[in-house]
Amino acid sequence: MSNEWTSALSLSLFEGDVSFLSCIYPSRPAAEMSQLSSEDEVELQSLLKQLLRSINDRISRAPSTECAEEILLHLEETDKNFHNYEFVKYLRQHVESSLGKVVEDETKNLTRGDGQHAIGSGHDTLIHAVTRKTRDSAEYQQMMQTLKNSMITAVESLINKFEEDQMRKEEMHREKQHSQSNSQYTDNCSDSDSSFNQSYAFIRQEQLQALAEKLDSSRPKEVRWEALQALCCAPPSDVLSCESWSSIRENLCAALTDPDLSDNVLQFFAKSFSSSPLNVTREIYTSLAQSVESSFLSQKPNFPTGSASIDINRPEISRLLKRIRLMNDFQKEVTNFWIRHPEKYMEEVIESTFSLLSFHHEQGSASAGTEKALEPVHLLALLDVKATWFKKWMHGYYSRTVVLRLLERKYKSVIVAALQQCIHYSESCERFTCDTADPGSAEQQNTSSAQRSVYTGQELEYVLFVHSLCVLGKLLIYTNGRKLFPIKVRKHKDAVSLTDLVIILINIVYQRPTPSHSGPSHTDSLSPSALAMEVLWTLCERTECAAECLHQTPVIETLLAPVIALLDRRQAKLKSPAATLTLIADVLARIANTDRGLALFLYEKNQVVAHSERTFAAHIIVQFTLRLLDEEPSWLSQPDPSRSLCGAFIFVCRQMYNTCEGLQVLRPYGLHKAIAAAWKKTSSLSERIPTPVPGAAAGASTQELQNMLIWEETLLDSLLNFAATPKGLLLLQQTGAIAECVSYMFSRFTKKLQVSRCEKFGYGVMVTQVAAAAPGVAALHRSGFVRALVVELWSVLECGSEDVRVVRPRPTPMDPIDRSCLKSFLSLVNLLSSSHSVWELLGRQPLANKSEYTLREMPSSIPDLIDRLIAVNSDAKINSLFHYEQSHTFGLRLLSVLCCNLDSFLLLESQYNICSLLLQSQRENVTEPDASGGEFIIDGLSVERNHVLVRVSVVGGPSERKLPPRALQEGEDPYPWPMFSGCPLPQCYTSEPPEVHQDSRDSEISAFLGSSEDSKDEDGWMENCRRLYCEAMTSKPNVVTGKVLADLLEKVVVHLSNSSSECFFSPAQYKAEEQSVRSAVLSPVEQLGINTCLRYGGSLSLLKEDAEDELTLLMKHVKIFLSTQRVQTSSELVTQQDGYPGHDWLTSTVFLIMAGDTDRSLALLLKLSSLLTSAFIWPARIHASVHVPVPVAQSGIPPVYWCTAHYVEMLLRAEVPLVHSAFRMSGFTPSQMCLHWLTQCFWNYLDWTEICRYVSTCVVMGPDYQVYLCVAIFKHLQPDILQRTQSQELQVFLKEEPIPGFTVSSYLPFMEELELSYRSVVLPDMESVRNPVE
Repeated sequence: MSNEWTSALSLSLFEGDVSFLSCIYPSRPAAEMSQLSSEDEVELQSLLKQLLRSINDRISRAPSTECAEEILLHLEETDKNFHNYEFVKYLRQHVESSLGKVVEDETKNLTRGDGQHAIGSGHDTLIHAVTRKTRDSAEYQQMMQTLKNSMITAVESLINKFEEDQMRKEEMHREKQHSQSNSQYTDNCSDSDSSFNQSYAFIRQEQLQALAEKLDSSRPKEVRWEALQALCCAPPSDVLSCESWSSIRENLCAALTDPDLSDNVLQFFAKSFSSSPLNVTREIYTSLAQSVESSFLSQKPNFPTGSASIDINRPEISRLLKRIRLMNDFQKEVTNFWIRHPEKYMEEVIESTFSLLSFHHEQGSASAGTEKALEPVHLLALLDVKATWFKKWMHGYYSRTVVLRLLERKYKSVIVAALQQCIHYSESCERFTCDTADPGSAEQQNTSSAQRSVYTGQELEYVLFVHSLCVLGKLLIYTNGRKLFPIKVRKHKDAVSLTDLVIILINIVYQRPTPSHSGPSHTDSLSPSALAMEVLWTLCERTECAAECLHQTPVIETLLAPVIALLDRRQAKLKSPAATLTLIADVLARIANTDRGLALFLYEKNQVVAHSERTFAAHIIVQFTLRLLDEEPSWLSQPDPSRSLCGAFIFVCRQMYNTCEGLQVLRPYGLHKAIAAAWKKTSSLSERIPTPVPGAAAGASTQELQNMLIWEETLLDSLLNFAATPKGLLLLQQTGAIAECVSYMFSRFTKKLQVSRCEKFGYGVMVTQVAAAAPGVAALHRSGFVRALVVELWSVLECGSEDVRVVRPRPTPMDPIDRSCLKSFLSLVNLLSSSHSVWELLGRQPLANKSEYTLREMPSSIPDLIDRLIAVNSDAKINSLFHYEQSHTFGLRLLSVLCCNLDSFLLLESQYNICSLLLQSQRENVTEPDASGGEFIIDGLSVERNHVLVRVSVVGGPSERKLPPRALQEGEDPYPWPMFSGCPLPQCYTSEPPEVHQDSRDSEISAFLGSSEDSKDEDGWMENCRRLYCEAMTSKPNVVTGKVLADLLEKVVVHLSNSSSECFFSPAQYKAEEQSVRSAVLSPVEQLGINTCLRYGGSLSLLKEDAEDELTLLMKHVKIFLSTQRVQTSSELVTQQDGYPGHDWLTSTVFLIMAGDTDRSLALLLKLSSLLTSAFIWPARIHASVHVPVPVAQSGIPPVYWCTAHYVEMLLRAEVPLVHSAFRMSGFTPSQMCLHWLTQCFWNYLDWTEICRYVSTCVVMGPDYQVYLCVAIFKHLQPDILQRTQSQELQVFLKEEPIPGFTVSSYLPFMEELELSYRSVVLPDMESVRNPVE
């Protein structure tokens, strides 16, 4: 320790500000401090050592000696414990005893009466004056001199003891090194103790200069070794910042070549890496790289060939490994901090690395034919086999940009060498025979063993292959990395493209497959196929990567080549067919899970089969899957791999058939039937396996049963995914396994399991899709799903979370539906969206209406929920609710959504008298219940009830009725809307019908209809009619209303029904006797529907006074006619019993179009029943119809769902993808809304004029326009749909809100464009309504 440090320590306490003298007690006698005795010297050394230990951390962080002196000088200012140190207390005591008398005397002199005015009255002024006088005194000078001498003596004694300790440590270290000189190589070089963990002394510039001279290569080795030892004990920051650092660095690099000195140099470098900034460590790193490069150039180590091997314990190899290991550690750590430094520092590190990795490649290429040399990249690969350093460099944009720029401009040879290594490995695998050693397997065999020191050349090649593959795999992720391709390599005529590289990876999988238990968890292994699959999986996960690398015809051809060979009964060149094909199926499934990959499979003829014919990849995959399902492959020795392989290819098909377009392609193959047959067979076999008996040796049967159950669940899961689309749900229902599939789904749903590894969302969409049809919701009910949903809702709504510790009271809900209940509310809306679901769950189900309810009694069904939350008509029900207002509000909101579906409302009204209950509650909610003149109490519940009553009582589109808001307004009148407790409703809720200025005198379509009485059978009549209709709709839409619209419909239907090519069903043969018609009985639902129609017709001024009898008569005629068109069903579904479940809204619409004329309406409907259009716009006509196969007729799934809604979803995905994605995210489906709108003929959603144009467009333009119209509506609603999806209100918005601003005429051009693109697909499938499952 230097004299400068001694001075700093002593002067820091006394040569600064001495104002602390004001705190000294003045009453002590003065005593001069003489020379210290031996006891005092020992005590002073102890106190000084204690002080140094206390501030060791502060001094250690000092980058130089000057900074350490500054820290000591300002210690009193920066250390809050300064006055608590024993050394400081010791000094204070001596200062007090030496200067106490002087301070006391000076204070008395300055505070005398005559001196008071001269000095001033301030206390601070007195302190400064006393301090100045004291510092000028002889006592102070004597004290300071004594202290300096005593401190110098104490510090020199400490330094001597420290140097003796260091010498002893160095001696012990030399002995330890000598004892370990023959020990096995260990890679602890870069894990050396940091300079922060060691004791060291500060070192002066002169000493560093001397060390630099001693390190010179001309000096004796012993001198250099001692200099290295001293250098390792010095703070790296001092060494790296000194003036002699350049010469020191050069001498250190030279010492690296000396076997006896290299370890000490690496130890110093390791400490420098851990404690120095990048601007310094980059110099060390580049020096290391240059020394490694020089060593390889001078030593020229040979690469082991044949049976030869390389021993890493050989001194020259061990030294190289240690240096490269230190470099690799730095490579992996430097990414954490190099962004804080200038880019040029980072670029130097990267460039020196690439220079090292590329130097020998250039030399090797120049000396082809000579013996192969060992290269730095081989040793780097041994230390970092999966190229972690490169992955870290490529992770951040800051460094990735520099890496890719250097690779492109200067060091492309690094990538060329990596690519060459992958090609070499692939080609060497092709040359291997069955009895030849596999380098990949050899590597895997030894990775789990103890630390090794000997490696064969084959193993080194494999390690380099792994390293190269990981580097290339990381490059392919990024756009600029892919731009490096194509790459020209030796011995290849053409440059290697991205596609070529992917094919190389696939071939590696073919040649060295992973065992059959491969999967994502297997990617950590070093097997060739696992590494190649890891790269392929990474490419699949990124859209741009997959498009450039995987979605290419040659890649798909390579993937399917063994499949095509096996389909043709040829032998595939695969080492392990089951394992290989399972891996290929995994890649195919990931490709099919993307839009571009799915289109590639479905629509591009890119596969060559027999006789050079080309076909679609999807056809090959499904044919191979059917082959695996139908027969046991001869090339598989055991059934378990066959099941795994079959399940893998079913999963590929599943990625296709769970989309509308994919199901359209795969449906002709009957895959659902094959899977169902396999499931039934497996289910029957699993029942025959005996149950294991405790104590018996039943290991084989237990394993067999477990395997059978896993296979059975795989098949059920595959069948369940057909329910992802409307038509797929019909196919699933036809297999007879829908109940088992839904039970399986419910078991996974309750466990919150993922649908599949390729599915981003849960089972919400699938549950909604299943609940849209009667058989689906019946299966949900039987599985326990409905009960679980109701119980969960009740627990959240009424009970709360009992297992959550209450630390503060629950906040009062501000929203009508609390956020905690929103998920359950939306789940109920999804479940009850379809009227078929409501009929299935509520039909013929009375309400309990008990006289007493216990607080622990929980509802378990939908009728129970209505009884407790909606029909709250007694004190017993009110008192049974913990949160009456919140729970009843929830029920009224749910009722409002349910009543948006007119058929659901009619059922609720006919069974439970919902309107009467609500009106009675309003009558009771007045200020004076006993008096007739009481006013309504305006509260949350009365406002909700008023809204629901208006919604169910007034029919009309967006401009035909006014729904009162649910929120109160600010001001004197918070709710200006009148409440009511009986009929009729106030007029303010009904809008005047918009005036339509009809002028048909000059319209071409009117003239055409009037002049074509005698020319209906002429060719081209319908083409002219359609052309004129489109022209009128786009130019003069007001013409197509009223009488013109009625005449148009009548004449078009007559013309089409008389045409043999257009008459799809057999013509109606209906002749009913008047007496039988008069005696026909309409159901309560039909009667309520008639009343609803009459109210709507009356508000539109379309009907006469006797319209009720006329409409009733028409309904009876239609009911009798349709009853003759239905099959006798034995189905247990409620919707399949007692005729059509709901009101015939098309018949009511035709009645209004014909202005209440029963004869014209009946004639039109009878003619319409023979047209294909009637199967889709007239749901009551096709319900359980004899014109479709009996299984389909008894299914309870209408064609408007499994055909129209199916194609709406298909077209939305292609034409309006944002809307399609919004539905997926919300857990709702477009098919639910289509079924809702089309079943009630858009009543309450469109104005009357647009409803008429919907019917006329479907009749005139064709039934496929029903699909195009729904797509147009979703396109019109796109901004609102996207907004409501974010606020989780999509379902409620679409159901409760009308469709404002939509006109058929404005979207007719868009629908014509859809016709040009999709009619060839949509219309033929509609025509297959008579046999939809074949």
